[in-house]
Amino acid sequence: MRPHRGVQDGLAYALWRPPDAGPPRAGVLVLHGAGSAKESHYDFARAAIAAGFAALVFDQRGHGESEGRLDGRAVTDVVAMGERLRAQLPPGAPIALRGSSLGGYLALRAAAPSRAGAVVAISPASPDGLRRALESPQLPWRIDSSALRRLLAEAALPDVVGALEVPVLFMHAQGDEQVPVALSRELAARADVPGSRLIELPGGHHRSVQHDAELQAVSLRFLQNVLW
Repeated sequence: MRPHRGVQDGLAYALWRPPDAGPPRAGVLVLHGAGSAKESHYDFARAAIAAGFAALVFDQRGHGESEGRLDGRAVTDVVAMGERLRAQLPPGAPIALRGSSLGGYLALRAAAPSRAGAVVAISPASPDGLRRALESPQLPWRIDSSALRRLLAEAALPDVVGALEVPVLFMHAQGDEQVPVALSRELAARADVPGSRLIELPGGHHRSVQHDAELQAVSLRFLQNVLW
């Protein structure tokens, strides 16, 4: 099955709907990591529609087919794409955010303003880690460094998680060489909404969890239990 592809406010997206199974009961907005693109998460989108969700994957600014540079609009872009997804759902149907690395950070930051019913945060990057990445002389993504630094300075991630009123599933490989698993442990300790938890994958690396079919199924069951 191929998705519907479109562009909204310079953001290129792909929208997936369950085939011949009636209206979706919920939606999942998928957020990719720094230097990645929407196509990297088509595997999860296919798993999501097979589980009865609609799924929307988009290129963040400065990535893939989207226009401009990644900047201070990153959180509001997530909110806007969430509304684009909601327009494809029955009235009142909930959405969830599923993000990895930079996308995990943005999923946590955007959960409240996007009115998400749940979050799956995979190896979420820290503001400090993202700031260090901005210092690389050969970034594989286009950025507005000053605007992005201001966005990263707006809120402490543990405080953001502690204020959330929806359950969060953290998933992290213990062998992650880019984002230490200790960060997810710290954040999970601040998530006190019933149903929140941390799943650690022994060994692995930064991309292990994203494309593990078994863990994708675990995250979708989590979302079904929370949203349906």
